[in-house]
Amino acid sequence: MSTESAAVAARPAAAPSLTAVFVGLKLTLLRNGLRQSTGRTLAYVSSVIVGLLFASGVVVGLIALRGNPHVGALVVLLTGILTLGWAAMPLFFPASDETLDPTRLVMLPLRPRPLIVSLLVASLVGIGPVVTLALVTGSVIAVADGAAAAAVGVVAVVLVVLVCVSLARAVATASVRLLTSRRGRDLAVLSGLFIAIGAQGVNIAAQKLGRPDGLSVLEPLGNILRWVPPVSAVGAVDDAGHGEYGRALAGLGLTVLALVLLLWWWQRTLTTLMTSPDSSTLQAVEKDSARRSGERGLARLLSRGRTGTVILRSLRYGWRDPKSKMSWATALAAGLLVPVISAVQGNGSIYTAFSAATLLGLQMYNQFGQDTSAFWMVASTIATPRDAYQELRARALALALVAVPYVTLVVIGSAALIGPWSAFLEVYGLSLAVLGALLATGALSSALFPYSIPSEGNKNVAPGQGAIAWFSLFGGVVAGAVLCAPLLGLTIWLHVAGLHHLLWVLLPAGVVYGVGIAVLGLRLAAPRVAGRLPEILGAVSKG
Repeated sequence: MSTESAAVAARPAAAPSLTAVFVGLKLTLLRNGLRQSTGRTLAYVSSVIVGLLFASGVVVGLIALRGNPHVGALVVLLTGILTLGWAAMPLFFPASDETLDPTRLVMLPLRPRPLIVSLLVASLVGIGPVVTLALVTGSVIAVADGAAAAAVGVVAVVLVVLVCVSLARAVATASVRLLTSRRGRDLAVLSGLFIAIGAQGVNIAAQKLGRPDGLSVLEPLGNILRWVPPVSAVGAVDDAGHGEYGRALAGLGLTVLALVLLLWWWQRTLTTLMTSPDSSTLQAVEKDSARRSGERGLARLLSRGRTGTVILRSLRYGWRDPKSKMSWATALAAGLLVPVISAVQGNGSIYTAFSAATLLGLQMYNQFGQDTSAFWMVASTIATPRDAYQELRARALALALVAVPYVTLVVIGSAALIGPWSAFLEVYGLSLAVLGALLATGALSSALFPYSIPSEGNKNVAPGQGAIAWFSLFGGVVAGAVLCAPLLGLTIWLHVAGLHHLLWVLLPAGVVYGVGIAVLGLRLAAPRVAGRLPEILGAVSKG
């Protein structure tokens, strides 16, 4: 063997491309995931079919709108929504793609810059980028007019897809510690709420766009969004089609700048993530000191007796327990959404602000079931009706700490957004009365009709207790409405009699009546809680 042949034989084999390795890894993870079960395979195939059909329908619709004078505003808005979806996806669906977690790579000898390139290319493999590519291509076709616009459109499609994928990766890297924690899982639980709110927004938008001049309402928003990257790249196609090459170049430049900044931010956060310690490497002393300094804020203001302890416990349940957090978030969002939607639809009324007091008051129902199996520790501290009253009163105060400021803000917002301000005092007073009535009926319902909330799964009622839950909820709401009848009667009488100058009386009357009826309900419920502790404990422990 010659010297040259020996040198070639001794030379180590070239290492495979890092990008090829990551693309192969992405395909392997996808293939192995589909092999886990037939159901998972069917779900994935169904999502691919639905995604492609949706993208095809939108693309056909955009092409059909080609030549419409307002189609530019539509594609700009569509691109903006698409970008927002990519930014939010890692926050609400952190487990949808295992490759979004860069902490799995911290032990590998990889430099950030080539790692980013490989991850970016691997991220282009999947149904999401394909659907995005189709939608952006359809948007470009809808507004491209002439060879120059077509050339700009090719560049714009590539830039928009790269910015969307880079944005998702950068957000996932920056928040990976949160997403893999308990709070991150809680955030994923709330995704259904945001999807529901978004669906309602799409419904309102569709009604607006269904009018003959529907697309014209998008022009003011489109004029603003067209300068926000990567939307500016699609706007550049429209500008090039109208011969405004300077604006087109500026739009592309903004998107290129956004891509560079995103890649820089991604590299910076990735370097920090892969070189800094996490909570598992902190010293026990630091954890102990953090634990000792944990009492701050509201915990310092509350008394150290039973009332303060129960208030703090209730608020912590509402913040930390996923199902309690979902219930609170739904009530807060829906209570605000009802007046806003009615105002947007043009048939709003300030009386829709009652939704805030109603939905927050319903959080008082099934108080002991919300504790799940931990209620036995609470039950061990209740020996007399006085103990039960203090427990219920503290829980009601915890709810009021959130409900009263929230109801105040919603009523003020409804008066400002819908009007008239002359109805503010009566609506505010009636809302506080409704809140007090629901606190009263909620305490009684918790004592008489408790039911279990399963800790796992998506069910909020244990099997076999559905009838109890429905009766507790709707029976209590009806009873609350009956309790508010005196104030409602007074309101109607003042309106019918033309005594509008006396409607201000409803505010102090509502405050006094709401507090009084709530205290009465708590006192009536307390002896029933103390006398039925074994039954309540058995009912809430069935899940």
